[in-house]
Amino acid sequence: MTEFLHVGVPTTIKQPNETYASDLKVYITNPEDHEFKFEYLRFEPDTPLPEIMQKNPHVAYKVDSIDQIIKDEKVIVTPFSVDENTKIAFIIKDGVIFELMELNE
Repeated sequence: MTEFLHVGVPTTIKQPNETYASDLKVYITNPEDHEFKFEYLRFEPDTPLPEIMQKNPHVAYKVDSIDQIIKDEKVIVTPFSVDENTKIAFIIKDGVIFELMELNE
């Protein structure tokens, strides 16, 4: 099962209320603060995230099992834990970047 969560939009412009993810070297806004659920991402020059993510938007979905979905997909960021309740990964499917989020609520 999937559920739409947000659209991630790369930007070079500082955004209000952005937070810094030091491991990923990216500033991120909360999509819940935007009327269209946009998450702005402002990347540091030495971010470990792939260049394609820095230049293209992504669509995020909540999924039941990341491991189940990614086994037959082109993975551009392997699964990792954001915190004790959230695991994410990024894939490209049909030319679109998807963020898969597995949430233990």
